[in-house]
Amino acid sequence: MNQRSKVITLVETAIIAALAIVLNLFTPFQLWPNGGSVTLTMVPIAILAFRRGIVPAITAGLITGLILLILPGAFYAHPIQVILDYPLAFALLGVAGWVSLKDVNKPSSQIIKVVMGLFVAGVLRLFSHFLSGVIFFAEYAPKGQSVYVYSLVYNASYILPEIIISIIVVIVLLYTAPKLFHSE
Repeated sequence: MNQRSKVITLVETAIIAALAIVLNLFTPFQLWPNGGSVTLTMVPIAILAFRRGIVPAITAGLITGLILLILPGAFYAHPIQVILDYPLAFALLGVAGWVSLKDVNKPSSQIIKVVMGLFVAGVLRLFSHFLSGVIFFAEYAPKGQSVYVYSLVYNASYILPEIIISIIVVIVLLYTAPKLFHSE
């Protein structure tokens, strides 16, 4: 990778992180009383993951999580909870880059790869929030309900819709703006 390409990748990473933060602030479905919402935050990080690979996308997710942590509305219970719910959870979205769209021209193959990448990244994010819920928010589980079930259901109730919506948006963008997914 030449110096120019490195600089372009750094700039794209910063722009994607900024876009993910802005999209996180637009929360059409803030229905969960203890945090969590359905946003389009995954979309720009996924585009970077498919465009530049896993490392820039994880970096953008990490930056996104760190900045969301200092914005109003962030919740702090414990330093480990902060790591699980912010930098780690959003960095894991960059794992969508484990699949590559390069050299894949068949539309059905591209769709399969987008679904696989976003689903794995979203499930990893879900796992990070799940652990946080089990460890730090057990007191919110209804009396008699397993904290594991409570944390899984609570976190999946907003992350799974976000995964589905993000998959749909990324597939639409893949066909309406395919250049977004290919670097130079």
